[in-house]
Amino acid sequence: MSDGNMAMSQDLADKKSILQNRSIFLTANDIAIQDTTRVKIVYEGDDYLRYHEVTSEQKGGGMFNGDIVTADALVTREPGQALFLPLADCVGAVIFDPNKQILMLSHIGRHSLEQNGGHESVKFLVDHYGCNPNELSVWLTPAPGKERYPLFAFDNRSFKDIVFEQLQSAGISTKNIVDNPTDTTKDARYFSHSEFLKGNRPEDGRYAIVAVMKA
Repeated sequence: MSDGNMAMSQDLADKKSILQNRSIFLTANDIAIQDTTRVKIVYEGDDYLRYHEVTSEQKGGGMFNGDIVTADALVTREPGQALFLPLADCVGAVIFDPNKQILMLSHIGRHSLEQNGGHESVKFLVDHYGCNPNELSVWLTPAPGKERYPLFAFDNRSFKDIVFEQLQSAGISTKNIVDNPTDTTKDARYFSHSEFLKGNRPEDGRYAIVAVMKA
């Protein structure tokens, strides 16, 4: 939360503040907002396995407005093109193939998990780019723990329990997964939409993750 809210709203004053937050966050990581593309999540329909490749033509897409394709994950093969994902109570997964120089940023939320999204993210890279799961590296963001956000569709297990299970079923080795174990429902440094709805947080919002292959 110290970086500020990263999710765009319809309020013009908020938009200005959020654009500033995004720019400061990216600049601190030596990334220009103009070189960044947002993973735009939309909760409608029944498909949460929407994966798309973006190129330099989509740089800046979704960062200043909603002008970018709806996706649950974006893939780039271009060094210097950053992928940006605002998050609240879901898992962000960075999946990288160092040999083929392919980068995916995947939003793995409850809806996605119920459609085997962890497995399908890896499968997309295998099917479309010939990636070898044994050679993929994965980084996972913080996520809610099962104490305050149990997943009812998975016998009240946690997000991370299911994400690890699905990634491993796709052939990812545990030794190639770097996990941030922070529980977003308990750590006030991170926004938590579910805790806000319960009245346990004063502010609703999104933190962000960014991934880029350096040029």
